[in-house]
Amino acid sequence: MSVDVTDRRQQGGAVSEAVSVAGGSITLPGDRSSVIVGDSYGSIFDLLACPAVHSPVYRMMKRVTDVVGSIVGIIVLSPIFLLAAIAVLLKDGRPIIFRQTRVGLNGSEFTIYKFRTMTRNAEQQLDALREQNEHGDSVTFKMRNDPRVIPIIGQFMRRTSIDELPQLWNVLRGEMSLVGPRPALPKEVARYDAPHMVRLAAKPGLTCFWQVSGRGELGFDQQFELDCRYVAECSFIVDLWLIAMTFPALIKARGAC
Repeated sequence: MSVDVTDRRQQGGAVSEAVSVAGGSITLPGDRSSVIVGDSYGSIFDLLACPAVHSPVYRMMKRVTDVVGSIVGIIVLSPIFLLAAIAVLLKDGRPIIFRQTRVGLNGSEFTIYKFRTMTRNAEQQLDALREQNEHGDSVTFKMRNDPRVIPIIGQFMRRTSIDELPQLWNVLRGEMSLVGPRPALPKEVARYDAPHMVRLAAKPGLTCFWQVSGRGELGFDQQFELDCRYVAECSFIVDLWLIAMTFPALIKARGAC
């Protein structure tokens, strides 16, 4: 899958924008091409054409930060990696690491790594729990007291985001960044309306605006708005600010489940 702005043309006095997805083209006329970013009214074309997203200097600085940050993180946090692995093994056996396909930059798919915090058949149980989705939408799933979560160990790692630490390997490999929209599942992307493809214009990350603004408490529409804000405002300073704000957000554990 790939997402690119292919053209912007005039049709009957109204601007129409075409976004190519998976080799095809989706035309976004009028209201379908517009999204709300904070208090401003913008367009998909303007967001995808954001200078910072395409700046070679910004991309280089971001990549250097990602490589250094992920290496330092893996080394410094290695005792926590070891303790988490032992805890999962003793509590619920193997596998210790959960692997899942996610959608990244420009729609490319990759394997994400997490410490396993749910039972081994968690994916098979999901359909039976759909009616209890607290987000109340068909895109993302949120259940505060999810019965699939491993008691105590899984709950603690999810609340503190320790389960996400193996994604530092994804950052080091260049599949993710320290900062960026959280990577979606392919089945979630399949439910996106065309404007939602804006999320794929930036490399996915460990943290972003909605991770420091409520995490799981936010519904998909709010997450999408904040991800659009990141695509529109991303810069090296914004990235550093979001990294700094992530630590107090983790301590407060607001929106964690």
